[in-house]
Amino acid sequence: MKPFAYLRARSADEAVQQSAARPGAVFLGGGTNLVDLMKLGVENPELLIDITGLPLDHVADTADGGLRIGATVRNSDLAAHPGVRTRYPALSQALLSGASGQLRNTATTGGNLLQRTRCPYFQDTSKPCNKRAPGTGCPARDSDQRDLAVLGHSAQCVATHPSDLAVALSALDATVHLHGPDGARTVPATGFHRLPGDTPDRDTEIRPDELITEVVLPPRPDGASSLYRKARDRASFAFALASVAAVLSVRGGRIDHAALAFGGLAHRPWRAHAAEDLLRGAPATAETFARAVEAELAAARPLRDNAFKVGLARNLAVDALVELAADSRPTQRRPQP
Repeated sequence: MKPFAYLRARSADEAVQQSAARPGAVFLGGGTNLVDLMKLGVENPELLIDITGLPLDHVADTADGGLRIGATVRNSDLAAHPGVRTRYPALSQALLSGASGQLRNTATTGGNLLQRTRCPYFQDTSKPCNKRAPGTGCPARDSDQRDLAVLGHSAQCVATHPSDLAVALSALDATVHLHGPDGARTVPATGFHRLPGDTPDRDTEIRPDELITEVVLPPRPDGASSLYRKARDRASFAFALASVAAVLSVRGGRIDHAALAFGGLAHRPWRAHAAEDLLRGAPATAETFARAVEAELAAARPLRDNAFKVGLARNLAVDALVELAADSRPTQRRPQP
């Protein structure tokens, strides 16, 4: 690990100003991914700006019934928050399915969104990688492709995004709030992460020296429930081969609201817009769910070793939607004698 300077920021403005004044500066939250990458030589910041002392550790209701989540809220605290567990269960389930308890006690909301791919070529500085060193190539395309992308990849990169939290936030229509040299702005969670295209080194739409300050969840759609499902090689401490976050509400047997996002399939959380268009207003049946999900996954371009991901994602999504539809049915009450 190369030497670096350290600064503990006293305000968001100071953090941004110091970052802008020092090329090579990086914000430090929980550090669970950043420090690993520094040890590997993938990240070599000249300055670490510690933001853990800033007042960004809040979880609070919004005036319209949504939820504000500060960037330094720990994953374990967010997963256990009563408002998250009751109103946005997919978010709690996603957090609890990621990493270990010790890591969740350290990892933060903002850091989770900014974590980088676990592609072995990205993490090995002795190998070429367009994401780490643009223009050097993507050897992953001709290697073990089992864990790589099946949607939205390019000739430049076939890596997948590792975050469980980001998948849930995409399905829940969250917004990411940023503070930078030009002031504050917001980006929808569905558009925060990027597909690789010709610039796979750019993971997100965040601009230089911008700091994530909070994530805001809108009010839960009327009558909607949500869940998160994840398939992985081990029961814990493993990244998703495929995952799904689903939000569904049903009225009179027909789908009133549907949102679906996949993880483990692409360079970013994959919001299933084509499936959602087919679901809205349709009968809430397993056949409807299967047709919609298959239409979404028709865009998949699996590689030599990972075509199984398409069927795995399909089954996860259909099972999740069937479960949510069953939960939305009114309870039958026995007639009183």
